[in-house]
Amino acid sequence: MGDSTLGLSGATAIGLGGMIGGGVFSVLGVVAAIAGSAAWAAFTAASLVSLCAAYSYIKLNEVNDVQGGSVTQIQATVGNSTLAGMVGWTLLFGYVGAIAMYGYAFGSFAVRLAPLDSLFGLPMRPFFSVLAVGLFVALSVLGARATGSSEKILVALKVAILFGISAWGLYYGFTVNRLQFGTSQFASVGFVTAIAISFVSFQGWQLLMYDHDSIEDPQSTIPKAVYISIAGAIVIDSMVAILVTSLVKTSVIQQHPEIAVAKAVEPFLGQVGFVAVALAALFSTGSAINGTLFSAANFSKGMLSDGLLPDRFGDSDADGAPTRAVLVLGVLSAAFAAYGSLSGITSFGSLAFMVVFGVMSYIAFRKRDEDAIRGAIPAVGVAGTALFFPLLLWHLYTAERGTFFAVVLISVAVVGVELLYFERDDLKETVERVESKA
Repeated sequence: MGDSTLGLSGATAIGLGGMIGGGVFSVLGVVAAIAGSAAWAAFTAASLVSLCAAYSYIKLNEVNDVQGGSVTQIQATVGNSTLAGMVGWTLLFGYVGAIAMYGYAFGSFAVRLAPLDSLFGLPMRPFFSVLAVGLFVALSVLGARATGSSEKILVALKVAILFGISAWGLYYGFTVNRLQFGTSQFASVGFVTAIAISFVSFQGWQLLMYDHDSIEDPQSTIPKAVYISIAGAIVIDSMVAILVTSLVKTSVIQQHPEIAVAKAVEPFLGQVGFVAVALAALFSTGSAINGTLFSAANFSKGMLSDGLLPDRFGDSDADGAPTRAVLVLGVLSAAFAAYGSLSGITSFGSLAFMVVFGVMSYIAFRKRDEDAIRGAIPAVGVAGTALFFPLLLWHLYTAERGTFFAVVLISVAVVGVELLYFERDDLKETVERVESKA
């Protein structure tokens, strides 16, 4: 990504690459296990709410005449450093969840290709997941990242493989009368829950908000790239979701959600198709780890410069991504990928991005009097995230109670640390007053 003249195609490839890695190869099986043949509609609905958040980001950049992501826009609009910092920390934890999700998917496909489920009695999926995250941590520390040209090539190959296989598979499903669309499930609680879970797969476009310096004419290019990449992700995700839920038994999806896509091609392409999809998955999730880790580290660099992260987290004057920030993000992501469940990891990431996207949509809605902002669009973003957040928590509480309590404990701990950090001066003064009176 070091290309200083990254154009529309390169920027679109970056946004689309992350969303394909998150949607098709990481979240699809979990969503399909809940929504069944309505999974394609769940992805589409989640993408539309994410699209409203993207609109909010873009319009806030426009009306504030300040280029940047959530932290920059909160500071420009609200002027509250504590709120900006807490949203920034939440976003970083969301990126940790996203990287862990990509790492989990990478490991799942790697063990199928090896094939090597265990070695000396130890499961190999966590090993491959940690290895993948560790590899890209090393590359980020060395300053290596996919250029615009290489990213375009990788994304083009992934899209070609997925589009071609999906079109072939849908034709096959049509000929044997097996295509299902799940319209009867649209009014179910499970369907809305699936929308909430799939939310994390539509955050890849946000990485473009931190790449203004490497994109040619960013004011014009970034909005186009964001909208095109989301539209492309909708098409690919929907086609693959219909393919998977039509050709793979629900019991198989529930048992192996991480490789549901590869399982879907076996009826008409056999082992060759399985290998082709698995290789595409490794490239896709690997590049998603690389891009997300690099952008998250650069995002943290901006927070360090604004005093919104402790100095020990990294060097704001570093040439490139701060090494310590990369290492911290990598270690946390690897731990989640190794010890978390795929459903738990995706739910954690979705919750974090819901909070951030909801806040940004609300801020844009507050500025609806500006001529550039149509209030109805950010309003949908606020309403969608406000509905999905408690519903996803309820799903975790009823279906995965251990994951629910883990997410709640982590969230409480994070918010507590955030408040201690951002309100440390006020707390120090309060303690000093109490001690002086004593």
